[in-house]
Amino acid sequence: MSTQQFEMVAKTFQGLEDILAEELRSLGAQNVEPGRRMVSFEGDLSMLYRANMCCRTALRILKPIYKFIAHDPESLYERIKEFDWTTVLSLDKTFSIDTVANSDEFTHSRYVTYRVKDGIVDFFKDRLGPDCRPKVRLQDADVMINVHIAGERVTVSLDSSGESLHKRGYRVAQTEAPINEVLAAGIILQSGWKGDTPLVDPMCGSGTFLIEAALIASGIMPGIYRKRFAFESWPDFDAELFDSIYNDDSQERTFEHKIYGGDISPKAVSIAQANIKSAGVAKYIDLQVKPLSQWTEAPEHGTPGVIITNPPYGERISSDDMDGLYAMIGSKLKHVFGGYHAWIIGYREEYFHKIGLAPSIKMQLLNGALECELREYIIFDGDYQSFRADGGSIKSDATKPEKRATKRVSDKQWTDDARRKGFGGKTSRPKEFRGKDKSANTPYHPTKGRFAKDGFRNPRPDSHESDKENENPLAQRRNEHALKMLTNRTPSLPPTGGVLMRPRRGWKRPSSSDQSENNKD
Repeated sequence: MSTQQFEMVAKTFQGLEDILAEELRSLGAQNVEPGRRMVSFEGDLSMLYRANMCCRTALRILKPIYKFIAHDPESLYERIKEFDWTTVLSLDKTFSIDTVANSDEFTHSRYVTYRVKDGIVDFFKDRLGPDCRPKVRLQDADVMINVHIAGERVTVSLDSSGESLHKRGYRVAQTEAPINEVLAAGIILQSGWKGDTPLVDPMCGSGTFLIEAALIASGIMPGIYRKRFAFESWPDFDAELFDSIYNDDSQERTFEHKIYGGDISPKAVSIAQANIKSAGVAKYIDLQVKPLSQWTEAPEHGTPGVIITNPPYGERISSDDMDGLYAMIGSKLKHVFGGYHAWIIGYREEYFHKIGLAPSIKMQLLNGALECELREYIIFDGDYQSFRADGGSIKSDATKPEKRATKRVSDKQWTDDARRKGFGGKTSRPKEFRGKDKSANTPYHPTKGRFAKDGFRNPRPDSHESDKENENPLAQRRNEHALKMLTNRTPSLPPTGGVLMRPRRGWKRPSSSDQSENNKD
């Protein structure tokens, strides 16, 4: 096993950088530094595998291999030819190139891609002959190369993930406009929910919040469902090391409560049920066709929990009466879910206003191309004066994540920092840092809740899905308590009807009678 330390970059969505950084620290990453839509860190080969397997808020993990200055496309081509590409590529391997260019010198990312490809191909031709070259493959290439240009600074990286990590592998169907899995996990972690209380999503759609919450509460690695990672095609791939990480269920633990979901649409609930079964977490989720109007009492009476939901925005998904829907949300929070903390992601200020409650936290998040806002509402019993008299506070409640100090950042410093890091997307300063001292950074409370499962995992096939989606990769964070070691746990994904996975070493498949007993859940 290689213990050599090297630099890595985890990409994530804007607003999730600190959460991702915490996740990475909990895994043992060194020199963790959040940036804009990314987190840089250092570790060995084991850390690279763990980051891909365990990080819930990472979109992809990059390994920088070559950095240089280029003033124009021709100097870019010449510098690319100077790198020893035999260290990462061979003639029997295919490769692809993904380019992100934020530069006055390089204004066309497609042309940059062509020149980088030419430089790699000509490197092999010059050394091995005119007909000797690795082939380009647009999808499912053996080696995926990422080129990032900020001004004249060029960073060439290997993409260790392959498909975006939000594609967990458990989703078998989806409703219109489902929330991204990475964003859903980030919102749950941001809420501070640890699995020690009930969690409710009364407008669950395809069930993404429900499934991600179950994975968090049970300590199941989100990468366990993946059929393939790009690093499995690298020359230095250590199969034994990866199998030991893949088959490590020591972080899993018992979940004492339930996750409750409902939706007005029978079709959506059917889709959610299929995804939940595929993920093997049906035993932890109570799901039913239930309009918001029919929520007349909170589940697990006497045990306040957390509500996390993504109601329609009036864009791709709408309601006949959007104002009435958001007014009903506010009414249900006040009259049904006393003692709960509610986290709602939305798009329009006028709809938030209809909720009729004062939020304790506002956080800017990107949901696809939409600039959304995540708001927390603390629902206390009785009137506000009594709540305060009993020591309660909307702004500093004990269940709220610990706040971090926010430092005012100048326009020049923001631009310089972004260029220095080389992975921060555009170097312009974001809106929330202009004018007043506002910050998109919000408190974070580490997630500790984990639980063990029953059952077993089936062998994982070598093939994988090839569908591609537009992605907005950013940074990710891992939590210090998410991977505490628990021994003698047995994994518990369903033996049939679910996602196929790699078998554990030394583990014996249960008999048919045992499988029937497990399937009773």
